[in-house]
Amino acid sequence: MMATLNFAAELSYNSSQTLPDEVINTQTPIILRNFISNWPLTEISQKSISDAVEYLLKFYNQQPVNIVIGESDTAQRIFYNEDFSGFNFKSLTTSMDNLLSRILQYASETKAPTLYMASTEIEKWLPGFNEDNNIVLDRDNVLASIWIGNKCRISAHFDLPSNIACCAVGRRTFTLFPPDQVSNLYPGPIDFAPGGQPISTVDFKKPDYKKFPRFKEALKNALVAELEPGDAVIVPSMWWHHVESFDDLNVLVNYWWRESPKYMGNPSAVLNHALMAMRQLPDDQKKAWKQMFDYYIFENDENSHSHIPDNALGILSPMDESNARKIRTMVLNQLNR
Repeated sequence: MMATLNFAAELSYNSSQTLPDEVINTQTPIILRNFISNWPLTEISQKSISDAVEYLLKFYNQQPVNIVIGESDTAQRIFYNEDFSGFNFKSLTTSMDNLLSRILQYASETKAPTLYMASTEIEKWLPGFNEDNNIVLDRDNVLASIWIGNKCRISAHFDLPSNIACCAVGRRTFTLFPPDQVSNLYPGPIDFAPGGQPISTVDFKKPDYKKFPRFKEALKNALVAELEPGDAVIVPSMWWHHVESFDDLNVLVNYWWRESPKYMGNPSAVLNHALMAMRQLPDDQKKAWKQMFDYYIFENDENSHSHIPDNALGILSPMDESNARKIRTMVLNQLNR
């Protein structure tokens, strides 16, 4: 790619085993070699991609899907157009049959357009797939999704949920960065991004080090996971990851989970509000608010409010669904003034 990078640690488990908590809760990415090599989809794909397509369509319930089509001159990179006024791809609502027939049509062509269906919930679109193609994950409210496409480069981005990304068909490389590398990845717009999340604006195939000098520092902290069919990688929450798929047909199955209840909301809402309310404050006020956030949020522990009687804690009480509703109502009222 651009430099010699470090590889993520590797462990050996299979999909029928329950992963230990210390593995699921890892703070750094871990490769799980041959984790899903016993899946029917993975085994069938070794015969031919047409067999894999036929297998997938057995489960498809004909609900429309959203696909992405990138022109052949984009070097398979999903990104913005030249002036950032739009994207270098088109979105289309169609059937999975249509997507897969196009992928087969363009197989082995050197200038094929980029085609993919972004992460789509398996249970809603491919009912029954999970019965024979699944993993054991001891977490609540796990969401299983599937990505299907051809050769493609997805720019580095982050996700709030942790996830296990299972490479079911095709080869794929993840290049992962810890959250503290955000400034060295030169993220693009927050509210206008190809997949909804901010992405790195660096082209990993040909990085412009004059324009993005700090990217060299990001690479020093990167971890690489090169996945063959049947392998998986655990991607911890908020880790940035660039994903490249290399074959005519690639299928990725993700298992997503959060360590906090859904009623707590998405922390990105806090960031969006802070952009409005705090970013242009004078420096001394920013510093004061940083200290407030440190006290109430980032350095908070069970002793922080021990001087306040329990009956007077109000929204400082331990978070539960009732308290979350109170805060949500209060914030909405403040925003609507």
